Amino acid sequence: MSVQESHVWVNHLSVHFGVGKGLLGGSTILKAVDEVSLEIPRGSFFGLVGESGSGKTTLGRAILKAAPISDGEVRYRDEDVDFDVGLMSKGELKEYRRRAQLIFQDPYAALSPRMTVRDIIAEPLEVMKLTKSRAETDERVREIAAKCRLNLEHLRRFPHAFSGGQRQRISIARALVCEPKFLVADESVAALDVSIQADILNLLKSLQKDMDITFLFISHDLSVVAHTCDYVAVMYLGAIVEMAPSRELFTAPKHPYTKALLSAIPSLDPDDRGSAQKLEGEIPSPLNKPSGCRFHTRCPVAVERCSAEVPAWRELSTGHKVACHFAE
Repeated sequence: MSVQESHVWVNHLSVHFGVGKGLLGGSTILKAVDEVSLEIPRGSFFGLVGESGSGKTTLGRAILKAAPISDGEVRYRDEDVDFDVGLMSKGELKEYRRRAQLIFQDPYAALSPRMTVRDIIAEPLEVMKLTKSRAETDERVREIAAKCRLNLEHLRRFPHAFSGGQRQRISIARALVCEPKFLVADESVAALDVSIQADILNLLKSLQKDMDITFLFISHDLSVVAHTCDYVAVMYLGAIVEMAPSRELFTAPKHPYTKALLSAIPSLDPDDRGSAQKLEGEIPSPLNKPSGCRFHTRCPVAVERCSAEVPAWRELSTGHKVACHFAE
């Protein structure tokens, strides 16, 4: 897929953090995201999955320029703009903030308890000076509130008066009020009950179609990703190990880590119980990643080559890429 066909194009992106001094006085570097490449097609619902600590949130924030880019390139291409996210000017960054927004995991922590819902949703419009009068601002707020299934009476209340699902709708309305074209949803339904999760996911899908939005949906819940996403990338220890269209990834996974994750999805079939593939050992520390294939310490099919040689990132079929010596 070319940059022109992608809404967001990531090429060899790395995000490193200094986490203190080493034994010999040098700084210790945490490679949270390490040489990641992916393409997010325009208008798609793109899923990013992996265990806690795999670097999913850091990758999403780096794409939004909310985390420092240590190396590599992030390109955002819209109808009339083409931004190199790592090299944007202040003016371009302001425009990018209007076009690319984030939905947080915990809506209660993300909403100011001292502001009414109206003021929370209106804040991006006022900060970015996208409206010329209070009347115009109020009109935009009412319009997006209705799309997010919030009543007009809700706009006068404070966040503590709402349930978790309603607070998440407020967060979504705030992210959408400036009419962005790209949204990062970071575990945006993880803290909600299952029935509320379904309602929020259906709302996001409906808004995607109505407003022509591209989503990066970050989650650890594979069943949610299977239901929602068009494409899926699997992340492990700061790197993408497999990426494919959703249907293909869930029916024909190629990487051993992806297979293990999928086998752990609970099944209602009694014959499938206990069939989950168990991964031996603990997840290695990001500060001391294994040599060669970073998954070889837990991989059931690993051989000596896996610990010595980094697997190439290769395409097995159209759109299906994997980093594994033996995937075919």
